[in-house]
Amino acid sequence: MAKTGNIQISSENMMPIIKKWLYSDKDIFLREIVSNASDAITKYKKLVDLGEAAGDEKYRITVTADEKAGTLTVEDNGIGMTEEEVEKYITQIAFSGAADFVEKYEKAGGDGIIGHFGLGFYSAYMVSENIEIFTKSYREGEPAVHWQSDGESTYTIEECEKEGRGTKVVMHLAPEEKEFLKEFEVRKLLNKYCSFMPYEIYLDPKGTDEDKPVNTPEPLYLKQPKDCTEEEYKTFYRETFHDYQEPLFWIHLNMDYPFNLKGILYFPKVKKQVELERGQVKLYCNQVYIADNIKEVIPEFLMLLNGVLDCPDIPLNVSRSFLQNDKQVQKIASHITKKVADKLSELYKNDREKYENCWQDLANFVKFGCIKDDKFYERVKDIIIYKNLAGEYRPVESFFGEEVSEEDSKNGKEPQAVYYVSDVNKQAQYVKMFKDAGLDAILCDTFIDPHFISYLEYKNPSKVRFLRIDADVAGELKEGSGEDKEVEEIFRAALTDKKVTVKTEKLKDEGVSAIVNVSEFMRRMSEMNSFYRMGEETEDVTLIVNTASPAVQALKGAEEETQRAAAMQIYYLALLAYRRLNPEELDEFSRNQTKMIEKYLQK
Repeated sequence: MAKTGNIQISSENMMPIIKKWLYSDKDIFLREIVSNASDAITKYKKLVDLGEAAGDEKYRITVTADEKAGTLTVEDNGIGMTEEEVEKYITQIAFSGAADFVEKYEKAGGDGIIGHFGLGFYSAYMVSENIEIFTKSYREGEPAVHWQSDGESTYTIEECEKEGRGTKVVMHLAPEEKEFLKEFEVRKLLNKYCSFMPYEIYLDPKGTDEDKPVNTPEPLYLKQPKDCTEEEYKTFYRETFHDYQEPLFWIHLNMDYPFNLKGILYFPKVKKQVELERGQVKLYCNQVYIADNIKEVIPEFLMLLNGVLDCPDIPLNVSRSFLQNDKQVQKIASHITKKVADKLSELYKNDREKYENCWQDLANFVKFGCIKDDKFYERVKDIIIYKNLAGEYRPVESFFGEEVSEEDSKNGKEPQAVYYVSDVNKQAQYVKMFKDAGLDAILCDTFIDPHFISYLEYKNPSKVRFLRIDADVAGELKEGSGEDKEVEEIFRAALTDKKVTVKTEKLKDEGVSAIVNVSEFMRRMSEMNSFYRMGEETEDVTLIVNTASPAVQALKGAEEETQRAAAMQIYYLALLAYRRLNPEELDEFSRNQTKMIEKYLQK
């Protein structure tokens, strides 16, 4: 005779909450039901290992979608349940059958059980209007049990006929959830949530030798690194992330102490140098997918990588969707960061050529990591490299100067100036002057460099200050005193309506009549304000007039109109070497140039 009872919950309003709000995504129900099936097999395997049951068949999970009947079925050949266990684990919500089982067998090692059968099972009501369970315990003589409920706090339970031990969950899907009956949708969810579950999962098996499991029960990351080939790593990467561009290299994590952590982190090739591309680090717990890019376990900057991490020790809440705040999680995150830094250092020391060849792809990742994590910076600061004007990579710290003492700093002594180039083409004139003078500079041409050099100054305030190559006239570019009041007055008179400061210097390169300098501090502030939309980008321009230039010296004694026109052209030529002219400037430059040509041809 069928038995009727009430599901034991603290409030009649609890079931709607469980059905609708326990999980962030309703498609997660399939993960929960299949995970329960996996747990059931793991429990049975443990009994077999202990000699309390006979392992006489292949373990498997079968998922069947029947669009005509409107049912989605998940069946396992695991431990099964008695009527008493169904009452205990299904009707008493939040009572964990896994916890009870592990407690009983903890001395024998009850690892690998990850489910909370009660709550996990009820996630299926997010898409189902009725659910049936057919289950038969492994215990001899125990009858099979049929349980069903429409999820409205009542259920029925009775004996039934069932061949073989195990559990079959039949979900009668609600009319609006029929998408979960389509084979391609079910396969997609199985691939997303169950790719690496430890037992073979079959979808709509036909009972032929052609049947293939939809998952990989023994993923590559579970193997010892020494047993994996380069081709296996690349194949695993392609199949897992659907990226057919080979990764630069990878880190295989495999540890059992002080916590259990396995996985592979891949360094992908950067598709665009102008931005940080978010990667995909998949987090698993005992081969069950949890989520992508969980910030508590995976530091933000490591989310630029692609990878798989499996950590049974992470403390999950009942829905497995979120991590609890735990010191163990912080230790895991710190360890992962350390392993990444160690791998980069190892590559730098043992294969410098490969490291330099990969640096263009690694640079943004490493710099972003330093900015986000001071400990990471301390571990990698010696292997941060930049190209100099000769195109050679050098550690950035090799450009730093001696530390300036506090006393010297009070007396006005500044740290070593390191000049940098942000755009080789735009700053070509400055680069040539530096090279001709035997000076060096570093190439900072990625979008993150402006932030990173500020970070380096913050970390090394007494050793370095960065100046863009057009921010100041390096001492080595000068030759003797360049003060010339007459020349200075000529340019000030010509540029009276321009927002520009005029200075005179005697430069070594006579072919350059003038250069533009823009204050490093003011330019950075202007760029920052523009970036955060706190105002328009402005310039604090200084025109450095080269008194060693024959063209400049020829201005002396010339007619006032000629002086003005020539000074204006010299200013605009210097400005062109610094940036593009705006429409008004270009118009004035063109008209002025035309007048000078006309005057020259009339002579």
